[in-house]
Amino acid sequence: MAEQQLQNWVLMVTAQTPTNIAVIKYWGKRDEDLILAINDSISVTLDPAHLCTTTTVAVSPAFDQDRMWLNGKEISLSGGRYQNCLREIRARASDVEDENKGIKIAKKDWQNLHVHIASYNNFPTAAGLASSAAGFACLVFSLAKLMNVQEDNGKLSAIARQGSGSACRSLYGGFVKWIMGKEENGSDSIAVQLVDEKHWDELVIIIAVVSSRQKETSSTSGMRDTVETSALIKHRAKEVVPKRIIQMEEAIQNRDFPTFAQLTCADSNQFHAVCMDTSPPIFYMNDTSHRVIGCVEKWNRSEGTPQVAYTFDAGPNAVLIARNRKAATLMLQRLLFHFPPNSDTDLNSYVIGDKSILKDAGIQDIKDVEALPPPPEIKDKVPAQKYKGEISYFICTRPGRGPVLLTDDSHALLDPATGLPK
Repeated sequence: MAEQQLQNWVLMVTAQTPTNIAVIKYWGKRDEDLILAINDSISVTLDPAHLCTTTTVAVSPAFDQDRMWLNGKEISLSGGRYQNCLREIRARASDVEDENKGIKIAKKDWQNLHVHIASYNNFPTAAGLASSAAGFACLVFSLAKLMNVQEDNGKLSAIARQGSGSACRSLYGGFVKWIMGKEENGSDSIAVQLVDEKHWDELVIIIAVVSSRQKETSSTSGMRDTVETSALIKHRAKEVVPKRIIQMEEAIQNRDFPTFAQLTCADSNQFHAVCMDTSPPIFYMNDTSHRVIGCVEKWNRSEGTPQVAYTFDAGPNAVLIARNRKAATLMLQRLLFHFPPNSDTDLNSYVIGDKSILKDAGIQDIKDVEALPPPPEIKDKVPAQKYKGEISYFICTRPGRGPVLLTDDSHALLDPATGLPK
């Protein structure tokens, strides 16, 4: 009986990892299996209070296989990307001892023990907000803590990268650079933190989640097609990005918003140009995306200096980075003027995240949205166009911190007694 009791322990760790948005884009691999990029990239980590993945990992001698649940549904771990991450972490595991529970796991035992993984995104996976980046980063970070892996986040980033390229950048907060590396085995293809989230903390980020009905080309197949068929991608990776990386690092260090905005918008536009230069062409942005760009460009030009930068990943959602809170407030007023919610929408679910920006904008309910005047930069032009219902909702957020352990058991997604989802 005592022996049976000993075999029923469950050891758990819960962690939270942010998502990130690239301002200098990663598009194209030089190695499909190891996920090695054809150019460096730079991203900003988003505040995990608004966008993050929470993952609980558990180990027990009672588990007979590795299992995973994503947002409550069991998913298969048989895919190469999951297997790569599990194998790499297990290979680096150390001895683990939990004196309170009387548990001892020797380094060699990890190869024979199975894990249960439960992961939850606090934002819609379908929204196209780099959920795989946060997900794989959180998987690797939490498993490394569970298995007492003695390596820093830079080394862990090379493992997360094998799950999803952009995941390597979610192992740090602030602004992060993924160095493409030169080695064939990918050992030098890692993420490094350029500055932490406090360095440029006046930035405010507004994400416009565009109603997107059609399924876009997946990033994985899109990238492969681009590398194989686009003449522009070679020029981009070899000539354009290396210069932009240097300029972007400098702009971030100096908190030089005009240069930052110019580079961010240009790099997003070039990424989408490269997608269109692919055969067959890939269209990630839609008419609403283009209207958001028009709205930002008009305002920036009328101000004489950029107030907001825009960037789009492999989908129609706009990520708008405002130079400060005042600019974010004025941007939100413009966005709500042009893209009001449907009349039956609750404003509380139309603007989520940091809602205090709504208050700054003097907006308390839908009536306030309807009363917004046309922005001065379009006043004397043709009657102002409104595109009701084209945007599903807005998320107001900011640059945020890297992964953390959650020590309060109430955050755990698995039952500490059984190791199964709560």
